[in-house]
Amino acid sequence: MTDFETITVPAHLCGYPGVAFGGYVAGVLATRAAAKTVRVDFRRPVPTDAPVRLAPTAEGGVQLVDGELLLAAATPADPAVEAPEPPSWEQAQAAADAYRAAPPDGMVDCFGCGLHRTPATGLRLHCGRVPGSALVAAAWTPGPELGGADGLLPPELVWGALDCPGNAAGRLLDDRRAGAVTAALTARLLRPVPVGAGLVSYAWLLGSEGRKYRVGTALATAAGDLCAVGEALWVEPRVTT
Repeated sequence: MTDFETITVPAHLCGYPGVAFGGYVAGVLATRAAAKTVRVDFRRPVPTDAPVRLAPTAEGGVQLVDGELLLAAATPADPAVEAPEPPSWEQAQAAADAYRAAPPDGMVDCFGCGLHRTPATGLRLHCGRVPGSALVAAAWTPGPELGGADGLLPPELVWGALDCPGNAAGRLLDDRRAGAVTAALTARLLRPVPVGAGLVSYAWLLGSEGRKYRVGTALATAAGDLCAVGEALWVEPRVTT
């Protein structure tokens, strides 16, 4: 990339209202970093429909800034956690169906997990708990509208597929409240991901302390081949009185 690059995240690529979808932003930064495994730390919410600036760092990373404010930073990282075996397509489909039948409170129109998104307008990562395991998972199929000219899911959306499952892991496996945000996401992409084919996104809890919790996340094909693996740090909102 050049010394500076200006980007604008469209409004439909939101997580919370007016805030860019974290997984997408992380993927945008990661594709410009000089490493196969990248960690993205979020410092402030990234707005939608507003120009922000990308700038490379001397260490092979990338920073996202709004004027003088640092919004997010990508740095080369050690390989992400090892993923457990993915649930089957049938297990992930049943988990997603159960989630949609009784969604947790506090749902928003997120590009990644919004309930009213279609395969053309979102990822539909409706991760429910997989019975008999310590996993949450969703079976989903990206529509061709989400793919590039090569018929593949763009890397920034593969990163996106690793984001929302972490929130679901906190809600369903650790009894966390609505409103948590991604503080950091580390990931490594392993293979190209075609659109129009069944995928399984899943997550598991790694640790929990105070308002913070860590999760592992992964994306696999319907046949169980790993496409990407990640680790994320999530932070709950402060309790207000």
